[in-house]
Amino acid sequence: MDSNAGVRARFATTQWSLVLAAADRATPDGEEALARLCSQYWYPVFTFVRRQGYSPDEAQDLTQSFFARLIDKNDIGDADRSRGRFRSFLLTSCQHFLSNERDRAGRLKRGGDRVRISIDLALAEGRYERGLAHAETPERLYDRQWSLTLLDRVLQTLREDYVASGNEVLFNRLHGFLTFDENAGTYAAAAGDLEMTAAAVKVAVYRLRRRYREAIRREVADTVASEEEIDDEIRYLLNTLGS
Repeated sequence: MDSNAGVRARFATTQWSLVLAAADRATPDGEEALARLCSQYWYPVFTFVRRQGYSPDEAQDLTQSFFARLIDKNDIGDADRSRGRFRSFLLTSCQHFLSNERDRAGRLKRGGDRVRISIDLALAEGRYERGLAHAETPERLYDRQWSLTLLDRVLQTLREDYVASGNEVLFNRLHGFLTFDENAGTYAAAAGDLEMTAAAVKVAVYRLRRRYREAIRREVADTVASEEEIDDEIRYLLNTLGS
């Protein structure tokens, strides 16, 4: 059976689905999609702004302002899926926003009642410092944090699926095998912990990895312009983590 058949069947309705839905704020689905985009992608934007040399407080303020503009001015409606990836659209939009902010010397009122994201500055700054690579460009840092954010979201979704099906213990013991975490131990050790055979654990890990790959493809499909771009985007994002 073609493992990609499900992706192809689903892709017609999922390509840029969040972006397209968010552009139509007149509907409840549009409001929900916009809020989801902001909550999912504020951290890569924060790291990009922070790496430009702004202080933590300034980066928090500017990140809030950037997303407030996306919301209040409906700039998300300018996103054109024929031009490529939403990741790139968001970065370019942020670059233009920061340029305008510098030109206007901060005259634009920041924040406002309609901002839909909550930024824990202490958490964000700690995460930023831990993930910072020496001499990394703002753009490269943005892409790397985008990748990590996406993979964290996929893992959380997968966890929720396992919990819903009554397999929380299985997921908690085996998810380390997804990233080859040395703390995951061996199949034999996992088998002892789970009271399973090593062969059964091997099958369970295989299924977990397959579902993980499928979940990544679904997530990436939401923000690229065509099916052909899915594999390229996945390779690019994973390469940012290995560099």
